[in-house]
Amino acid sequence: MAEQHSNPPQEPPRRAIKSFVTRAGRMGTGQIKALAELGPKFVLPYQGERLDPAQVFGRQAPLVLEIGFGMGGATAEIAQTLPDHDFIGCEVHEPGVGALLKLIDEKQIANIRIVQHDAVEVLRDMIGPGVLAGVHIFFPDPWHKKRHNKRRLIQTEFVAQLVQHLAPGGYLHCATDWQPYAEQMLEVLTAEPALLNTAPGYADKPAYRPLTKFENRGIKLGHGVWDLVFRKR
Repeated sequence: MAEQHSNPPQEPPRRAIKSFVTRAGRMGTGQIKALAELGPKFVLPYQGERLDPAQVFGRQAPLVLEIGFGMGGATAEIAQTLPDHDFIGCEVHEPGVGALLKLIDEKQIANIRIVQHDAVEVLRDMIGPGVLAGVHIFFPDPWHKKRHNKRRLIQTEFVAQLVQHLAPGGYLHCATDWQPYAEQMLEVLTAEPALLNTAPGYADKPAYRPLTKFENRGIKLGHGVWDLVFRKR
């Protein structure tokens, strides 16, 4: 009979990357109304099969994915600035979805759709390889404490997945107001062989990205903001 050995202790399973952290938030009456009335038209249900962007938007146009659009103000402005592009925004925060739907209605914006689901799974299941002309990740949760840094979205594994969905020449635009996260982003993106930095280090803010109220307030207080724009080779 073979000698019995006790099994070594198992390491806990590695935490799956998520593009969000769940936070509670109050819904205003306007946001509730927008979700009810506009959701069926502009919110795409999460599905385990690939989207056909031409069918969704009724045209062929460069497609940009935004991961975590917050309350949607910048998303709405960018979509108006780039009317020849189509935008899919991923956001799980329901007040933010309602707020963007309100803006879509008020400003009569036709080139935005929303998926209220984790962007990591949306990418994996709904976006085909080489489909995206661009990806926007603006001010993701910086997870300030060192022990939480592993929860940051911009990690080697996620960027490698992301690159598969970019078309050749497609771009990845990240922005953060937390310098240690900016440094990590620069390191991770530079190390991805399929990406090429468009600047010697951090990029000048592209004209299409508006300044948010939060960002303006930070700039007045002397806080920095770092943009990174990389292109797929």
